[in-house]
Amino acid sequence: MTAETEFLRELITPVRFVLWDLDGPICRLFAGHPSHQVAADLMEQIERRGLVGMLTEQERHSPDPHGVLCALGVRHPRSDLIADLEEWLTQQELTAAPKAFPTEYADPLIRTWSRRARFAITTNNSALAAASYIGIRGLTDCFLYIYGRTQNLDLMKPHPHTLRQALSAMGADPALTLMIGDASTDFEAAERAGVAFLGFARREEKLDEMKAAGVTPHHIVSSLGPVLEVVKHLR
Repeated sequence: MTAETEFLRELITPVRFVLWDLDGPICRLFAGHPSHQVAADLMEQIERRGLVGMLTEQERHSPDPHGVLCALGVRHPRSDLIADLEEWLTQQELTAAPKAFPTEYADPLIRTWSRRARFAITTNNSALAAASYIGIRGLTDCFLYIYGRTQNLDLMKPHPHTLRQALSAMGADPALTLMIGDASTDFEAAERAGVAFLGFARREEKLDEMKAAGVTPHHIVSSLGPVLEVVKHLR
């Protein structure tokens, strides 16, 4: 047994509740509907409203539509503008869901682990898009709880709002709960909710981001394969 496997076994064995981020650990949501194009289209929506001047140069060229929306949300919190743009982004995510690419090992891991632990999705994407994707993959029975972005952008991770919603709905003990995410915002939300964290870093920049946020290297995996192997052999 490798040191990584032994650590994963110790981390996972007591877990009875798992909070999953969607985009990354479960799938690449924008694999067939690129997020950089969605961000560019979102900028067009903002330009039509004559509000592009409210964004910095870096924000205007961001490939992350969530980042663009949140930046504008800081200037126009809880406004009709944000409600309209959030709804537009939800539609883009619903368009992306059927074209999303499953993360390697995610589907068998979810099906195997769900026999032992209860699951929730806690995502900054739309809950509708998350429900659509897991329905397409035949995983609906594994996820009875799905919490996602609302028009109150202040409650997106790193705020622990969605995690706390899931913990409450499941009647989960935070000490028996694990969050799986691929971003520093997931880690911060997990810490604030008082749950353990396992980082998924398929790319080097994700690894660097999480390490910079304070995630220890043995709490980060580059593949869900080792996690699946551990779960398969849990007693």
